[in-house]
Amino acid sequence: MEKQKFAVLVAGGSGNRMGSEVPKQFLLLNGKPILLHTIEQFAKIAGIKIILVLPEKDIEYWYEITQQYSSASSIVSTVKIVKGGKSRFQSVKNGLKSVAPDSIVAIHDGVRPLISIEIIEKSFNVANESGNAVTCVQLKDSIREIGEMGENKAVERKKFRLMQTPQTFQSEIITKAFETIEQPFFTDCASVLEFAGFSINLIEGSYENIKITTPEDLLIAEALLKSR
Repeated sequence: MEKQKFAVLVAGGSGNRMGSEVPKQFLLLNGKPILLHTIEQFAKIAGIKIILVLPEKDIEYWYEITQQYSSASSIVSTVKIVKGGKSRFQSVKNGLKSVAPDSIVAIHDGVRPLISIEIIEKSFNVANESGNAVTCVQLKDSIREIGEMGENKAVERKKFRLMQTPQTFQSEIITKAFETIEQPFFTDCASVLEFAGFSINLIEGSYENIKITTPEDLLIAEALLKSR
């Protein structure tokens, strides 16, 4: 029997780097909140259950703004809202509490609205077979490593990857990994799983799957959406 699919969408950002008082996940992208675009993409997966993790202070605001989009009301009404924590680690941990045992869960940044259905489906399939599937892309630019004293040296970019989301896991594996004490080097869910002793399975993402954090990112996302 096919396992139940879950998506934990983490949306705890602020608008600081956007120069906005409105949290970035609520900014408009082609006429709709960024976060709503993200939810709509995951809602296209048959039978999926979506869990949205928001800061407590933003939950009422989310309900207010989504009432303006009648076309999305049927989707929004099925999304379970979970209160976030003080860090991304704590927010994901809170979201995982609503994930059923023996299921597959994709954990995704709420401000990556251009994720493709193909990548979401691939991440579920690979995680189902191999335990986890972590999305990434190759580096385009040259990179240099900076030492403690400011010295620097060139490194081979082919040995490195830029991490994206979704990062998808068998529920029992990732839930167990998140029982650990939070560490300062936990930058994503893959780093938590690796700390728990698991190997990470990388899958190819997309350069269009950008994380919107600055005004420039918003312009790029708008152009990409219009080109589709």
